[in-house]
Amino acid sequence: MAIHAAEAACASAWRTYLLLHKDVSEDDDRLTTLRRYITNLCEDGECNPDTLQKAGLLYLRKLDELGEERDERLARYGALQRSW
Repeated sequence: MAIHAAEAACASAWRTYLLLHKDVSEDDDRLTTLRRYITNLCEDGECNPDTLQKAGLLYLRKLDELGEERDERLARYGALQRSW
């Protein structure tokens, strides 16, 4: 039952994410990461599909934020290197 909850939550969270991010492909690496994250939550005892879906969407948003921070840092480092 928990596996079905994880699969349903992951599929729903991913569909929602794709609707909000048109530039992301359906087979993006984030899907694999999302599956792993939701499976870990299930293994830790969380089996409510709604809770898992919300947690998955929050996780994807955090990944986006971390990616944006990384891009900003790389841009700053690039600017510093060009100024030397």
